[in-house]
Amino acid sequence: MHELETLLNQVKDSFGNLSIEVLNKSTKQLVQMADKVLEDRSRLSEEQLTGKKKLIDQTLGNMKEELSKVQNLIQKIENERKQSYGELSTQLKHSVEQTQHLQNITQQLSAALTHTQARGQWGERMAEDVLRMAGFIEGINYLKQSRLQSNDKRPDFTFLLPQNLKVNMDVKFPLTNYLAYLNAETDQEREHYKNLFLRDVRKRIKEVTTRDYINPAENTVDYVIVFIPNEQVYAFINEHDNAILDEALKNKVILSSPITLYAVLAVIRQAVDNFNLERTAAEILSLLNDFNKQWEKFKESMEKMGKRLSDAQKEYNNLITTRTNQLERPLRKIEQVRVEKHLNGIAAPKVLPEKANGEETA
Repeated sequence: MHELETLLNQVKDSFGNLSIEVLNKSTKQLVQMADKVLEDRSRLSEEQLTGKKKLIDQTLGNMKEELSKVQNLIQKIENERKQSYGELSTQLKHSVEQTQHLQNITQQLSAALTHTQARGQWGERMAEDVLRMAGFIEGINYLKQSRLQSNDKRPDFTFLLPQNLKVNMDVKFPLTNYLAYLNAETDQEREHYKNLFLRDVRKRIKEVTTRDYINPAENTVDYVIVFIPNEQVYAFINEHDNAILDEALKNKVILSSPITLYAVLAVIRQAVDNFNLERTAAEILSLLNDFNKQWEKFKESMEKMGKRLSDAQKEYNNLITTRTNQLERPLRKIEQVRVEKHLNGIAAPKVLPEKANGEETA
């Protein structure tokens, strides 16, 4: 038993020493492996750090370059902003001056339009501008403020049409209540002045209808033109009471704004041109008819002359052939007798050889 314990102790000591040795070797190998791994990792880390450093430096360089571009762009934008701000300031200043100028003109125009005579002059000026654009010439295409023959009333413009026809136009238009409508501050006032203005328009239509502006005795056509010197006023009438336009047409009155007046003038101008062309064509046809008559007479005279020349030619041929032969035949007989009787002392007339009918002498 004691020996077994001794053997077991020896075995334990042997295994213990062996374990210690194996542990020492394993530890040493492990330390060596750890040192190698650490060295490899350190070297790899250094390489990675170097690469990352290069990448970071490159990135920083690109960022500096981009920042420089951004800075230049910002500087350029700032310069353009300063320039644009300066131009904008100049334009705003100019706009303020123009606005003030337009405001002054508007105030002057509004003050002028409050007077009936001034409104009439303004309407005449607007109408003359449209006439000038349409190519109308005073004294040729139209007359201004011509006094009617039947009474003392005067249309502002009279347009001259073909065949001595005329059409009259009046430019005096009621705008007092329309201006009051524009200056009204409440809806009730605007409605009131609107109704008054539309009433004035209807009244004006009746006035030009009863003023002998349409008078066949003076060669006027069946219509009269009333000029509204503002497109906004014309649109206002059409928008708020379009029955007025139909009512005006039923009464032979044409309400015209500057644009519609230009269209009417274009139709008048075309009608005048067509009439002149038709009249010119008629004159040309008349001249051609006269020429044709004279041409027929000329041909008739030429035919008579040709016939007479033909008769003269025939008579001439008869004279130099038959008549000549008949006259020369006795002379030839005389010559024959003279020769036979030996009458040499008597000179006979020279006789031409006998010719056949139709043969000419040289």
